[in-house]
Amino acid sequence: MKIVAVTACIAGLAHTYMAKANLEKFAEAAGHQIKVETQGAMGLENKISAEEVTEADVVIFSVDTNVTERDRFEGKEILEVSTKETIRDGEAVIKKAEELIK
Repeated sequence: MKIVAVTACIAGLAHTYMAKANLEKFAEAAGHQIKVETQGAMGLENKISAEEVTEADVVIFSVDTNVTERDRFEGKEILEVSTKETIRDGEAVIKKAEELIK
């Protein structure tokens, strides 16, 4: 499965990057490809391309705020969760994403 994800917290600092790390850890452990874009204090980092969106099976928004350029993901299956949920149980978030596309 190919996953693209966006992480963003209110402050754009710790939770954004902790959520990114957990998504990568558990997606890779499950054998999935993942690219995570962070939207935080440093702006948009590791920006997801239009081609990557097209190729993705599912999109995960692990966010506590608005997603910048959200319209890029229109028409895709989107799972939206909080950064806290992803930090607390990243494995469950990946499983929810898997369920969306079954």
